[in-house]
Amino acid sequence: MAALLSAGVAAGLAGCGTPGAPQPPSLNLPETVKNLAATRAGDTVTLAWTMPRRNTDKLLLTEPVEVVVCRGVGDAPCTHVGAPQKMEPAKDATWTETLPAALAAGPPRAMQYFVELRNERGRSAGESNAARVLAGAAPGQVTDLSGELRRHAVALHWTAENDDFAVRLIRTRMGTAKEKKQTGPLSPATQPSEVTLMVENGSRAGGALDKSAELGETYEYRAQRVAMVEVEGKTLELAGPLSQPLRVEVKDIFPPEAPKGLEAVASKSEQGELSIDLSWQANGESDLAGYVLYRREGDAAWTRISPAEPVIAPAFHDTQVLAGHTYQYAVSAVDKNGHESERSAVTEETVPNE
Repeated sequence: MAALLSAGVAAGLAGCGTPGAPQPPSLNLPETVKNLAATRAGDTVTLAWTMPRRNTDKLLLTEPVEVVVCRGVGDAPCTHVGAPQKMEPAKDATWTETLPAALAAGPPRAMQYFVELRNERGRSAGESNAARVLAGAAPGQVTDLSGELRRHAVALHWTAENDDFAVRLIRTRMGTAKEKKQTGPLSPATQPSEVTLMVENGSRAGGALDKSAELGETYEYRAQRVAMVEVEGKTLELAGPLSQPLRVEVKDIFPPEAPKGLEAVASKSEQGELSIDLSWQANGESDLAGYVLYRREGDAAWTRISPAEPVIAPAFHDTQVLAGHTYQYAVSAVDKNGHESERSAVTEETVPNE
């Protein structure tokens, strides 16, 4: 009986939950920002970072978080700038300020920013990583950005200045019909919506060619002068304000290249038919529609002898010839938009007498 009673008591104790050690309350401190980045354009500084998703206890943040920004110049203490702002967790965040006149003038000098995330009690887990930019006078703005289409590029121009600043070109692809094309493993790669092109000594050069612009696309270009400055053993950028946007529609307004290598050979078939066979090197344009053949005798005007539709292959059989006559030939190329090239070099052939 005692053995049964002991077993019953043991079983009863095993079935009752015993409280564990007490857990400390959550401090609800947002995790610190680890990817703070800073850029400067003219007198404007922009910070960008990702708001954390969780607090230091690995619990999801459910309410907007207070953000405080701190700015330090050189060895001076970091001081708060601007008013605290509430920002949503797990979102990309930005913050912008216009530099005070004292920081937008004078020689280049190091400047760093931090962001601190605080809970409802004003407490934080610490400052973010440092994001560095330069204080000081920035290069002047590009005020006359212009552009024109070239056969295989967009030519961009601005007033050249006697300095060694680089020029950054920011190209934004606007929405086009290409975005509606089917996608798949064999589909051509789509360009990123924004591309940055750096032109070394571009301020002095006064222009650049964008050879990666694609036909059928519309782009917006903006330019800014950029000084590369070494401060405390590190090279940092000091960028001027962005220019006004320039919109360029990349259209095919250029005809193909004139065909090359035109040759003519007279012949007579077994049935006695006289003809001249023409051949030339094929053009390599992707939008080529075909070719147009021209002929003349002596000083007469050139006459089109090919059909109304362009000839597809780089060859033509001219049967409208007479024995003993000498003919001159030329060929041009036509693209799918109807642009016709200049005529090729002239070739000449004489039909033998029968």
